[in-house]
Amino acid sequence: MAIFVHATLSGVTADQYDALDKELQALPGDAFAGCLSHVCVTTDSGVELFDLWESPEAVENFGAAMLPIARRLGLPMPSGPPRTARTHHHRVPLALPAGR
Repeated sequence: MAIFVHATLSGVTADQYDALDKELQALPGDAFAGCLSHVCVTTDSGVELFDLWESPEAVENFGAAMLPIARRLGLPMPSGPPRTARTHHHRVPLALPAGR
């Protein structure tokens, strides 16, 4: 069952997000294994992330890889966990190049 994750990261800039993403992509293996869809939106107060993951385990594995890097980079930590929900239905109709 897929898991939807919505994280609000107040105080995180687009440049900080990009630095974190670059380091995650440089890790050996695939830190994003199990991620079906990812969207990052910039807001006046930070960034918001909208993810769809294959399973709760995939979310946990990503968090285990991501959190130490985010802390090392000095990114502001959220005050609580992201919102999550089990999906009833999802569709990824077309694979587009990253960034579109």
